Amino acid sequence: MAQFVTRIDERLAEAVDELVSAGVVSSRSEAVRLGLAELVDRYRRNRVGRQIADAYLRIPQGDREIGWADEATRRMIADEPW
Repeated sequence: MAQFVTRIDERLAEAVDELVSAGVVSSRSEAVRLGLAELVDRYRRNRVGRQIADAYLRIPQGDREIGWADEATRRMIADEPW
């Protein structure tokens, strides 16, 4: 297992210690591992989201892709016994 050595602000250390005391995490190390895992996951998800959005900007959806949904919605509304 890789090891990181770093310094953090005293207030952040106190906040992490509160998490340990409250039983949210079992140790400072676990808090750091969870925080880094969350950061990496958020970065990856944002990157994928940007790629998806960029693809829609390059090739926008047209009637062929979304027209069926509009028509299905109209049919569902028409079927309601208002």
